[in-house]
Amino acid sequence: MPKIVSGGNYQTVITTFEVTPGTAQDLLDLLRDAHDAVISRQPGFIGSAIHINDAQTRIASYSQWQRREDFQAMLRTDEMRERNRRINEICKSFEPVMYDVVATCG
Repeated sequence: MPKIVSGGNYQTVITTFEVTPGTAQDLLDLLRDAHDAVISRQPGFIGSAIHINDAQTRIASYSQWQRREDFQAMLRTDEMRERNRRINEICKSFEPVMYDVVATCG
């Protein structure tokens, strides 16, 4: 389960995907499968969530890792490299970005 607290000792990654309404469900299926079969089983994985906007043109994946290197190692696995090639084929674009939580509200 993701933890959203400032000063946490972990790496947060938010990946945004630009899609069309016609490919949104296909991408959701690929992402769910990747999270269930590969990502969640990697060393250092804490948790993740997948979000979609109401127009089905943007999907965001929020994941947390014990260390930055854990996320990078997951990306380098043969399995994820192949999955990311398939994901890239149905997206207009996608970009993973590493973040630090600096503040929370509520």
